Amino acid sequence: MSLLQPVFQLLIFRISRAELLRFDRRHFWVGLLGTWIVGMGRYWDDPGAHLLQHLGLGSVIYIFGLSLLIWLVILPFQVEKWTYFRVLTFVSLTSFPAVFYAIPVERFMSVELAAAVNAWFLAIVAAWRLALLFFFLRRFSQLRWWYIVVGALLPVCAIIAALTALNLERAVFDIMGGIRDATSNDRAYGVLVFLTFSSALLFIPLVIGYVVAIFQRRRRLRRTSLENQVES
Repeated sequence: MSLLQPVFQLLIFRISRAELLRFDRRHFWVGLLGTWIVGMGRYWDDPGAHLLQHLGLGSVIYIFGLSLLIWLVILPFQVEKWTYFRVLTFVSLTSFPAVFYAIPVERFMSVELAAAVNAWFLAIVAAWRLALLFFFLRRFSQLRWWYIVVGALLPVCAIIAALTALNLERAVFDIMGGIRDATSNDRAYGVLVFLTFSSALLFIPLVIGYVVAIFQRRRRLRRTSLENQVES
């Protein structure tokens, strides 16, 4: 129970920075196992999924890439004890809310209702994960709110914009999760258009804000360092 308790506390936004720093390889393996199981569950009844998706390996590969992107984005802010492994452990543990995707609502609901439920699952899980990312960055990095907004949204918008530019419509929804049924394509396409349009609008302002934030952060750290030297 001591191993799973901090995982549960993270998922309900009740974990402290000290507890986050205590995450180790055991928590990573729990997150990796959860990512693998949820990844298989997401596509177990999808005949159009690829072999890697059926095996859950697509989700496993994805968390390594996303973690690398988040780690690199925050790295210039010079956050104390900021490591790729800690980010990877966090991202792996956020896979658990995606268990909603494995619920076969198509089996006991009408096609139209199942499409609506899957759309709600998509919205809930995506919002939950994004909120966890905001919480993690705020609690761990202890940066100001502007750095958190840029650091959280820039990787997400970059992934959506890049995949859309490559015309990988299915890949976008493999990442965001869920609407797998061909009969729900209209609803899925509407959500995709909204995500793509929003990401395209936000991407350039986020990049500009990110560059400004880096300079502000470095200037603040330099000033703090000088003040400490004067006091000593």
